[in-house]
Amino acid sequence: MKIDSVDFFYLSMPNVLDVGDGSQDALLVRVQAGNHVGWGECEASPLVSIASWNCPMSHSACKPLSASVLGEQIDTVADIKRINRKARANSLDLLQADHTLSGIDIALWDLIGRVRGEPVYKLLGQPRAFRKLAYASQLFGDDPQTTLDRARAVMRSGFKAAKFGWGPYGLGSVKSDADHVHAAREGLGSENVLLVDAGTVWFDDVEKARLRLEALQNCKVGWLEEPFVSGALNAYRKLADLSPSVPMAGGEGCHNLHQAMNMIDHAAVGYIQIDTGRIGGITTAAQVAQYAAERGIRCVNHTFTTHLALSASLQPYAGLESHDLCEYPFAPSPLGRDFTQTKMEVREGQVEIPEGPGLGIEPDLKALQVYMRRVEIKVDGQTIFQSPTLP
Repeated sequence: MKIDSVDFFYLSMPNVLDVGDGSQDALLVRVQAGNHVGWGECEASPLVSIASWNCPMSHSACKPLSASVLGEQIDTVADIKRINRKARANSLDLLQADHTLSGIDIALWDLIGRVRGEPVYKLLGQPRAFRKLAYASQLFGDDPQTTLDRARAVMRSGFKAAKFGWGPYGLGSVKSDADHVHAAREGLGSENVLLVDAGTVWFDDVEKARLRLEALQNCKVGWLEEPFVSGALNAYRKLADLSPSVPMAGGEGCHNLHQAMNMIDHAAVGYIQIDTGRIGGITTAAQVAQYAAERGIRCVNHTFTTHLALSASLQPYAGLESHDLCEYPFAPSPLGRDFTQTKMEVREGQVEIPEGPGLGIEPDLKALQVYMRRVEIKVDGQTIFQSPTLP
């Protein structure tokens, strides 16, 4: 087979709000090779990602991704890895390329899995997939009472773990942040898992983060996620040294294998969180999972959007039994809820990786029609991109 076409569908809520909710827009990717189709998703700004597909070449290491993908042979897993490497080399200086490549790579794995009738995790050499403990991922409330109410709602929904993040956390006083964490713990109960995501709010300021540790320790928080930006390796390590009972988690901002390896080797994280829709797809995410397992660091997916992205994010570490946590998009936007026909349900607090071919997830093309954004990109009057029509 040869890759005949790659199509990008820019989807969005009518009004995108200024909140930390990445499910408000999406970029759905379709790869076609002969009569075969695969679906993927990029976790990035859709319009910028589209532009990286067929922008004019700037120089030999700054080519559009289309130059490395269209017309390529795609029969085996080795072909996917070859295309991934070629795209990285040809688009080395095109900084959006990692994000756009992610959606394409995911779609290629889905396509090969559908052709072979096997789930992606088996194509990756994992004989079986283990269930993961799903943690309901959501934002802190505007006030502690709202956080308490949200935590109680999580428990009523059958979850045994939850993560609260962003919102006002880290932006106000130490007491306010402590009140939110205590409210979340009260709502979840003492026996369930509580995780906290600071959303890089302190950039690299270890002292500001240190002041929040007491509340996290008292509430037996399972990790502090992204207190700093991904590249602030020394800050991560210093805070980890101050907080042996609350491990650090991070990595969703990593866009390639070596950034993730640096987090694992030098940031003293207990958990490496990879977004398959950012790091270069399933190919790279699987490399990170293997590297982390070898070094005793636990892998966790980063997924706050759709069930297509959720399945793609779990495949790389599906076979690692002790890597048993899973971020689950608990309260996505209507777009996030409508994105797929099939859903990965939580039962007894756990989620199972789909056993269907490829990702085992079908996008709901009819439901997505209302979210389509029409895009046309021209250079010197010549159209280089025009939105395809959803079938």
